[in-house]
Amino acid sequence: MTFPWLRAGSRERLQSRGAARASRVFRQRISCSCLLGVLLFLTLTDARGGWTATERERSVGKNAAVTRHAIDLQSETGATAQLQLAVFDSTRATIRVIDDPSVSASLAEAMRRDNCLAGVNGGYFDPEYAPVGLLISDGQVIAPLRKARLLSGVITVVNGRVRIVRPAEFSMKSKPTAARQCGPFLIDRGKPIAGLNETRPARRTFFATISDNRAAIGYCSHVTLAQLAEIIAALDLKIQRALNLDGGSSSGFWFAGENGVFSIREQKTVRDYIAIVPK
Repeated sequence: MTFPWLRAGSRERLQSRGAARASRVFRQRISCSCLLGVLLFLTLTDARGGWTATERERSVGKNAAVTRHAIDLQSETGATAQLQLAVFDSTRATIRVIDDPSVSASLAEAMRRDNCLAGVNGGYFDPEYAPVGLLISDGQVIAPLRKARLLSGVITVVNGRVRIVRPAEFSMKSKPTAARQCGPFLIDRGKPIAGLNETRPARRTFFATISDNRAAIGYCSHVTLAQLAEIIAALDLKIQRALNLDGGSSSGFWFAGENGVFSIREQKTVRDYIAIVPK
């Protein structure tokens, strides 16, 4: 679904009409089921990066707990980026870390094989495809927690609840069914992390936790880590924490929509995947 009334120049029109009137227009045009998609698009500018949404699209997953949001962006300097998000209701869906030690399945093959709703590539691995950092899949510890500056966060699932924690906050006593350590942190307490790299653009994937029992996996075209943090912090989603995943040629995105599959293929095989699955 596209929203033509929010195309280029929408920011100026919304400012001139007033936020209250714009809100009334949105409520009249959409149903409650579309509210999440519209909220996602209301704020997409950042004081430092100046990123503005120029095109937006929303589609519903084959399971209504997940929606895909595609956003084209342009910065004040003329840089462009494409963002893909799969946002899910964490009371109806959760995260599964899929380990592929044989490194034989692509993201799309792994997602179809395990009847997933959406997915991205997982964390880092060495030249022999051994996982770098904590990896827990289906309750089994595949690789241990590591202390490293880059590996600053852990995606963890305990009793179906999905969180991003610092390594010092993680404990095996909580009996996680899934976990993947990666980094760096992009967002914490709703704000971009200071000091992220600003010089090396690449394809990026990430995981984010949102208030109100929601979370998201995401993909972005060639941006720096600092730009990625600015972009996702500017989304009106109340993102609390966001963690970078393995990027560059590892980055891939897959989504099972009610009208078919949307997929961005990774450029090389990877060791593991972060998948959204129904509870």
